[in-house]
Amino acid sequence: MIDWARVSELRDEVGAEDFEEVVELFLEEVDEAIAALRDLTDLSELEPQCHFLKGSALNIGFRDFANLCQAGEAAAAAGQGADVDIAAIVQSYVEAREVFINQSAERLAA
Repeated sequence: MIDWARVSELRDEVGAEDFEEVVELFLEEVDEAIAALRDLTDLSELEPQCHFLKGSALNIGFRDFANLCQAGEAAAAAGQGADVDIAAIVQSYVEAREVFINQSAERLAA
């Protein structure tokens, strides 16, 4: 679900001091994008939303969530946006967010 090696790499890249700020910004931006995705009525917005979410997820190590976003992006690009399981994408983020918040301190301390 979480690529902890990527999380550790990101922390090393930005420094331990700035890592919390980066994570906070990531969660804030993705929370907003997820809310928009939940309320999405215009399927033409699905591809760019999934693209943004995929990139954010890959950056912070939310592997499974990124994979679902990538699949959604590809489906939307192929004109199959109506077939994208938005609820599964949202649920994947909710679960990854919870695991990340509950385990990041322990995982990164090791």
